Amino acid sequence: MQKKITVVGAGNVGATVAQRLAEKELGDIVLIDILQGVPEGKGLDLLESGPVCGYDSLVTGTQRYEDTAGSDLVVITAGLPRKPGMTRDDLLLKNAAILKDVTVKVVKNSPECILIVVSNPLDAMCAVAMKESGFPRHRVIGMAGVLDSARFRTFIAQELKVSVENTHAFVLGGHGDTMVPLPRYSTVAGIPITELMSQEQIDRLVKRTRDGGGEIVQLLGSGSAFYAPSAAAAEMVEAILKDKKKVLPCAVRLEGEYGISGLFVGVPVKLGARGMEEIIQINLTTDEKSALQRSAKAVQDLVDVLKKNAYL
Repeated sequence: MQKKITVVGAGNVGATVAQRLAEKELGDIVLIDILQGVPEGKGLDLLESGPVCGYDSLVTGTQRYEDTAGSDLVVITAGLPRKPGMTRDDLLLKNAAILKDVTVKVVKNSPECILIVVSNPLDAMCAVAMKESGFPRHRVIGMAGVLDSARFRTFIAQELKVSVENTHAFVLGGHGDTMVPLPRYSTVAGIPITELMSQEQIDRLVKRTRDGGGEIVQLLGSGSAFYAPSAAAAEMVEAILKDKKKVLPCAVRLEGEYGISGLFVGVPVKLGARGMEEIIQINLTTDEKSALQRSAKAVQDLVDVLKKNAYL
């Protein structure tokens, strides 16, 4: 039986997620948005791409949450985009209100679905989605680490003039300025980058990775990244719907792992048919542990604001 996937938000990220999912033929896709005609138009456009691209996925655009009923997986991209000079934290309360509304409507129609949250500030929005859904933690997962790691891998490949397919990288922590790229666990054909480049080079790439989203926002002048975020979300959807047991860095709610409890923080997890099936705990140095704790503190600060405003 064909899987059903809902993508909430028909903006650049959501529409591109829908395109990538259709091209991978991962299931039938419902694209939903509050803007009249936009999801319907983009959905029809994607549907009409099928004969050329060679996919039979049914793509439907709608404003009605009833049309999303029975979804196996829901990708939430809804929210306001960052503008130049705006931090992810500036978006907090406005996007929390959007996430609350969206999650309630999604869960009413698809109570057994798995949620993948893409909206920013990512870690805090995951907390809102989990509270409103009432789902167990393995069914609420944030897309952050896959994107951040992809950026780190891109910069590593460019620096060393190697194929991106030879690179692997892990970025832990919150999706923001306090993220924690791990050079020791970042490799080229299995060789740690600490053996392939100087500390100065590594520090430069780490900084560019942390600033990766902001760099694109500044270049675009209006809006934010969507090609790489949509690719990252699609990789997570594929890992879950195909039960691949793929280990990817994702934001999940920790309950004691890495010494952190009650917060969504990016860590390596195994993705399969149940959603987040296992949290992989890796050994960290004292400095890495401290950096991860600082990142968790930044997430906690956002959570505290949400609690103060009755969103959590």
